[in-house]
Amino acid sequence: MNNVYRAAPLLALATCLAALPAHADEAANSTIIVTAPERTDEAEARVQMTAGGADVVSYEDYADKSVVSLRDTLAFSPGVYLQPRYGQEVRISIRGSGLSRGFHMRGLTLLQDGVPINLADDNGDFQELEPIFFDHLEVYRGANALRFGSGTLGGAVNGVTPTGRTAEGFYLRGDVGSFDSYRGLVSAGVASDRVDGWAAISADTSDGDRDHVKRRSFRFHGNVGLKFSDTVSTRFYASYNDIKQEIPGALTFDQALTTPRAASAAAVAGDQARDIVSLRLQNRTSFDWGAFRLDVGGFVNAKSLYHPIFQVIDQDSVDLGGFFRADYATGPVEVTLGGELRRGKTRARQFVNIAGRTGALLFDADQRARTANLYGEVRVRPTRQLTLIAGGVYADGYRKRDVKLSTALDGGISFDAFSPKFGLLFEPGETVQFFANYSRSAEFPGFGEVFQNIGTPPISQVVSTIRPQRAWTAEIGTRGTLGIVTWDLALYRATLKGELLQFTTNASVPAATFNADRTLHQGVEAGLEIAPTDWLRLRQVYSYSDFRFRDDDQFGNNRLPVVPRHTYRAELRIGSDALHIAPNVEWVPDGPFADYRNLVSTPGYALIGVTGGARVAEGVDAFVDVRNITGKKAIGDISAAITVTPPNVLSGSAVYYPVERRAVSAGLRARF
Repeated sequence: MNNVYRAAPLLALATCLAALPAHADEAANSTIIVTAPERTDEAEARVQMTAGGADVVSYEDYADKSVVSLRDTLAFSPGVYLQPRYGQEVRISIRGSGLSRGFHMRGLTLLQDGVPINLADDNGDFQELEPIFFDHLEVYRGANALRFGSGTLGGAVNGVTPTGRTAEGFYLRGDVGSFDSYRGLVSAGVASDRVDGWAAISADTSDGDRDHVKRRSFRFHGNVGLKFSDTVSTRFYASYNDIKQEIPGALTFDQALTTPRAASAAAVAGDQARDIVSLRLQNRTSFDWGAFRLDVGGFVNAKSLYHPIFQVIDQDSVDLGGFFRADYATGPVEVTLGGELRRGKTRARQFVNIAGRTGALLFDADQRARTANLYGEVRVRPTRQLTLIAGGVYADGYRKRDVKLSTALDGGISFDAFSPKFGLLFEPGETVQFFANYSRSAEFPGFGEVFQNIGTPPISQVVSTIRPQRAWTAEIGTRGTLGIVTWDLALYRATLKGELLQFTTNASVPAATFNADRTLHQGVEAGLEIAPTDWLRLRQVYSYSDFRFRDDDQFGNNRLPVVPRHTYRAELRIGSDALHIAPNVEWVPDGPFADYRNLVSTPGYALIGVTGGARVAEGVDAFVDVRNITGKKAIGDISAAITVTPPNVLSGSAVYYPVERRAVSAGLRARF
């Protein structure tokens, strides 16, 4: 099987080379980048109608990078905190969402083509999104993600794939790089008057920049569209993922800074890993009557997770769902009404971990979850320059399980919440906007929070006292373009009650979750691009994140751990599509705290990299991506704890993940 993983990327690279002489003439008028301008323009237009932080990231923005994870696609999306942990595993947080979650994902809605990959309990694995497939990504921060039915603190990220109409012909890409990394992509699109189709296959293999962090993946995504008339159209989607990822574990403070390549002893002994096989099928049918548009659809997600950690977690789940969205516009009034229902069942088993294989069965249960929402928004434009907005999301859900084998108890819990939103959008000029909004958000606990591991050995019990996390968020900002300058600026302040926080209980048992009393998340999300000429562009993003307790009985006004207060990234692109180079820097002046008691913080760092590209022939581009040129050793991500042992202690707390080591990758991409 390893030979298959390695051969597929090399085959794509060889095919690119072989295509040079045969298809140079045909490719003369085609673009190298998959991005379809008309689709990106539509996405940008929706952002311009949003009274809050939102942006669109096109494939062109990250085409020269080795696209391993969402970190490589969203690095210059304002307000999105992304920190690589290992392989394709990253921490992703917006406005402190899922702040202390040290595994999987929480606090965000992740979608592909408008359908969530989150499971019915709202948790998920972002590795199931393959960024190399996307035409563009839509990022809606906080309550600005109402159009996706999201009512969480963080908002939503939607990856949009090409269609046969936007990406006709063949597209090939092959990457090779450090740590025996190989990656390949083959895609094709066809279209006629009534029918179009697009499909892509990618394969990826790497030994990784740490011990015990090998990864392998094979993925497919495709869609077929049928246009029955000028009014009715439908599109079917299919995605398949086979992902194998070894887990290296966290290191102590000193290990992360001196021997960052090492894996933890527990990770190696237990052959820890996260292997995912998933299949997603979905449909979206659209009815367009001009002033009134209706989208309806359904989806099914089948997923298998084999996850050796402190025990072997073996889960098989099936989620079913449906959605609708209606938009009506007449004169100065626009109305949106939509809803979504997700229901899922998981067969959850846990075994003794014997070097990554299953030993005795310890736990067996059927877990059921439902998450549903109904949302609406009214937009009124009393004058050409001013838009007033009011809307809300009502959500409910339950988490339930029936235990087959364990001393744990059956049980369940249900939730519901209404989250209103009010906003205004002021446009003094065609290219300048000011916005403000005030909104509520609610986040329901997932299975991991409702059924927590306690005892020795750990067993699961129902935690009926866990509550939804709720917040009120105020936001003001501006975006626009004047001359050579483009900006995106948002300031927000969120007051939370019952924030879902986690802490490490010990080295072998995953974190436990509790509701904090009152916490505060406030900050700045800024993006600034300066392009004085066609061959010179400087883009920058800066985030200020002030997340803290508020008069807590135990932690006072301590800062919350994990996310640093200041992060800054910049890239200077010099040249044209024919030949360009783009040095970049990521700067964290001071690292975050590692613990809730604020006793230990990590040092700051600066990582320097460079990307570049050149036109090899008409229709074929070469690119290179060099990361952490200086080989800087630093701490990136942290698994939060109540108290951690200070540095230079022999048996220090193993809660740290080092930043990525120096790496070089290069490749070719071609369209014909």
